[in-house]
Amino acid sequence: MQLTSHKNIAKALAVASYALVGQSAQAVTQDPSQDDLKVDAAIMYYGEQDRVQAVEAIGNVQKSFGDKSLLNAKIVVDSLTGASASGAVAQNNSQTFTRPSGKGEYQVTAGDTPLDDTFQDTRLQLSANWSEILAPRWKVNTGVYGSREFDYTSLGLNGGVEHNFNKNNTTLALSGGYTYDIVDPVGGRPVALSAMAHRSDYLTEAAYQAAFDNTRIDSSDNKNTFDAMVSLTQVLSRHWLFQANYSLSSVSGYLTDPYKVLSQVDNSGTTLNYLYENRPDSRLKQSVFMMAKGALQKGVIDFSYRFSSDDWDIQSHTLETHYRYYFSGNFYGQLHLRYYQQQAAEFYTPFLLDNNPLPKYASADYRIGDMSAYTLGVKFGQRLTGGNELSYRLEYYQQTPDNNGTELFGQLQQQQLFPEVKAIVAQFSYSF
Repeated sequence: MQLTSHKNIAKALAVASYALVGQSAQAVTQDPSQDDLKVDAAIMYYGEQDRVQAVEAIGNVQKSFGDKSLLNAKIVVDSLTGASASGAVAQNNSQTFTRPSGKGEYQVTAGDTPLDDTFQDTRLQLSANWSEILAPRWKVNTGVYGSREFDYTSLGLNGGVEHNFNKNNTTLALSGGYTYDIVDPVGGRPVALSAMAHRSDYLTEAAYQAAFDNTRIDSSDNKNTFDAMVSLTQVLSRHWLFQANYSLSSVSGYLTDPYKVLSQVDNSGTTLNYLYENRPDSRLKQSVFMMAKGALQKGVIDFSYRFSSDDWDIQSHTLETHYRYYFSGNFYGQLHLRYYQQQAAEFYTPFLLDNNPLPKYASADYRIGDMSAYTLGVKFGQRLTGGNELSYRLEYYQQTPDNNGTELFGQLQQQQLFPEVKAIVAQFSYSF
C-alpha cells in the first residue's frame, strides 16, 4: 500500500478535462433545464512501464429539480497493483529491503532501481454536490466527499458562490473546502530518519521484532487541508472567453510518506543504511491559472497556463491545450498536449552521506524533485441515436526526473539514479 503514490496517480488519472465553451475543470456552469437526468459512466486504465498499473471505474449522475436545482452524485472505484520507487538508490550489488509490515523481505537486482512491490490497494470514493440558483445572477453550491482504502481515509466538505454581472458576460466565483484525512500505514508510522531493521542482522526472531518495533509508532495520524479559490470568467466575444483563478491551500498534520526511504551511503557511494524519510508537518501552496477557450468554425480550442509554488520551495509550470474538431455533427476528434516542469523541494535529496549530520527533513521521492513531463493524447467521440454519446481516449505520458545539482561519486556515477517514468492512459466513456 502506497498512500501518497495513490493520491498522485488519482490526480493523474483525472488531469484532462474535455469541456466545451463555457466550461472548465475549475468552474462548470450547468443548465439544469436541459436534461432531467444524465448518467455518465467510464472505465480507465493507467499503466506505467514496469511499475504501477491501475484500473478505475467511474459513475456520475446528474438530476435536475425544476430549473433552479441540480444534484450531482459520483462514485469511483479503482484498483492499483505493481511496484513503486522506494527512494533508495541503485547499487552494483543486489539489495534486500524489509517490507512495511515487517513480516517479509524483497530483493532488488544489482543495477536496478529499487521498487517496492507491496504497492496494491482498492479505493472507493463517493461524492455529492448540490447547486441552487438563488436569483438570476446568483448561484450557490455545496458538496460532500469521502474515500476509503486499506490504509487511508479521507472526508471532505466544500461550498461556493457565483455571481454573474456585466449583462451575464462576467462571472465571479468564490469557493472553499475542508478535508480531513486519517493515515494508518501498514506496520505503523516509521520513526523519522530511523534505520530499516533487517532480519539477517539478528540472531532470533524476537530480537529482530524488537528492533523493528523500535522504528515504528503504532498509532495512526491525520492531516487537515483547507482550500480556497477565487475565479473570474469573462466572455470576450461571441466565440471566445477567458478564465483566471487564484488558489490557496493550507495543509497541516502528517505529510510524510511512510513507505519511502533514503539510502545512507559512504564516500564510495555504497549504501550502509536505509532511513525512513521525514517531511515538514505543514505546507502552504498557491497557484494561478489562466485559460482562453474559443469556438472555431468546426471545433473548439483552449490554451491554459498554471503557475504553482509552496513553502517547501516547490515551483511548477504547466502548459496545456485541447483542440476538438468536428468531422460531422455527430463525430469529433480531439488532440491533447500538456507540458509540466517542476523545481525540487528544499529538503529533497537523492541520498544522504553517512559522515554528515542527519538533517531535520529529507526525502528522496522523485515526485518532489526536479522533473519535467509531457502528455500526448487523442480522443474520439460519437453521438448516438437519442442523444447518447460514446467516447474513447488514449494518452501517452512521460516523466523525466532530473538531478537537483547533487554531486555523484563512487559507484553512484555508474547508476541510473533518475530513470524516466512512462505510462499509457486509456479510457472508454458512455453518456446517456
